[in-house]
Amino acid sequence: MEGFVDLHSYNRRAWDKAVERKSRWTVPVSSDTVAAARRGSWEIVLTPTKPVPRKWFPDFRSAEILCLASGGGQQGPVLAAAGESAGARVTVFDVSPRQLAQDRLVAERDGLGLETVEGDMRDLGAFSDGKFDLIVHPCSNLFVPDVRPVWRECARVLKRGGVLLAGFVNPVLYLFDQRKIDEGILEIRHELPYSDLASITKSERDAYVRAGEAMEFGHTLTDQIGGQLDAGFVVTGFYEDRWEGQPPAEYTDTYIGSRALNFHHLQ
Repeated sequence: MEGFVDLHSYNRRAWDKAVERKSRWTVPVSSDTVAAARRGSWEIVLTPTKPVPRKWFPDFRSAEILCLASGGGQQGPVLAAAGESAGARVTVFDVSPRQLAQDRLVAERDGLGLETVEGDMRDLGAFSDGKFDLIVHPCSNLFVPDVRPVWRECARVLKRGGVLLAGFVNPVLYLFDQRKIDEGILEIRHELPYSDLASITKSERDAYVRAGEAMEFGHTLTDQIGGQLDAGFVVTGFYEDRWEGQPPAEYTDTYIGSRALNFHHLQ
């Protein structure tokens, strides 16, 4: 783990570099997409391909919406446009200044009301208890070593009965040797939970650093789903998804989307 005393800062730089590379998750939506959302024609994803069911969203009238670890000019602007006429207010929270700049770019380009806040998803101290009606949290908690603080903070800043929409990785994705996958071979190598800081060799990790790749962590379903339940959520929706071309997607779904209601006992 040498060299990663400040994982937060390292992953922030990695995602800033991802914007420079125009990674899929850093490319802002178009003005046409924003215009369609204003007309009521819109969708967003929590996982690579499947749109979130529209029935999962609460009423947008005067809603406070948090897009958590969701920078890149994608979910936030769409929700801001979709909820504009209903008086919804959207805040995008992300570790990467460059990702947040993508949201501001869309907001300024298309005249959207949207706030951006930089920070660590495990610490939402910038927000008061019970501030939000909806949290949208696409696949991003794979970039923190412990996901349970994320769920606890979500429960704190959501109103009682508020909705958490979350996407996350099925840890089965991390069982396999990535070097073998690059050769087209699925070979079990790792135990779960997985960590880029502990589960691979220093030379492999150094290669990720040279490439500017963010460090990843494969959380157990006990921490992903059980962690939501322990934080005070009741899961009311669930689906699975896969990213074609990403092994082992030809055999099983490797991503999960969930909907949960907040009944955190401290509120």
